[in-house]
Amino acid sequence: MLGCWITTRRREVGLGYGWLLRITFLVLSVGSLVISLGSDGTGAAIAVRDSMGALFSVAVFIALVSSVVRRRAGVSGRLVEHDRRSERVAEMTGIDRTSTTAATASGREFAPILDAVTVVPGMVAVVAAGVAAGGNDAVAVARTVVGAIFLGLVSDAMLLGHWYLVQPGLPRRLLDEVIRLFLWVWPLEVAVMLLPTGMFSVFTGAVDDGWGGQLGWFWAACAVTTGVLTVVTQRALREKAYSAVMAATGLMYLAILTAFGTDLVARAVLAG
Repeated sequence: MLGCWITTRRREVGLGYGWLLRITFLVLSVGSLVISLGSDGTGAAIAVRDSMGALFSVAVFIALVSSVVRRRAGVSGRLVEHDRRSERVAEMTGIDRTSTTAATASGREFAPILDAVTVVPGMVAVVAAGVAAGGNDAVAVARTVVGAIFLGLVSDAMLLGHWYLVQPGLPRRLLDEVIRLFLWVWPLEVAVMLLPTGMFSVFTGAVDDGWGGQLGWFWAACAVTTGVLTVVTQRALREKAYSAVMAATGLMYLAILTAFGTDLVARAVLAG
């Protein structure tokens, strides 16, 4: 949802993209809450995790409903850009078109701040989940928080890349912004997984991965490949042809697979 707000705050991407992300993360949050409530764990950290997780779900739902209710107002940045292009076409061809802003926009526009509000209870829930995980609290919280942002941003980037098929005129800087932030989080993700007891212990044999060390090297390959794919995606977006956006989306398809390998393989090995 942090990545959702980063994009929606510019008021240029269509309302449907916000709906897609809110529904996606609402389903994930409700699913995690159901699993948590079905577990046997107890304690203050678990109580905070579950209550804040429920509050996060409510906040996302409120943002979704507000966006649907105010859909007739459209998105100001998108409508203005549409009108600007229409005027340009009219100047070149002499064919006039009705202003989209004047013809369809009505009422108050959705407030993107509602997406930002969801981040607060969500982050508290994630921190509490780290404490509830046991072991070294500082390491557990760092891995949980960084991992949530890491996996969230790569998911946002992949979904946003597909949205360019729905809204071809969308500025590339929106996708580049999310990818750039993801690239900043990537080394943090690798670093927190190396904190003791971390993946270094798998390489040295102190932690048995059950596969003779192969999962450790698989994790390393995923970590390096994720960074490489992200950098290549940025390079692709610099190309002028529109096909570059589709190439970037394809690269993010691969990056989301290696990103999940970077996070989940490490967690599975270290949990064992």
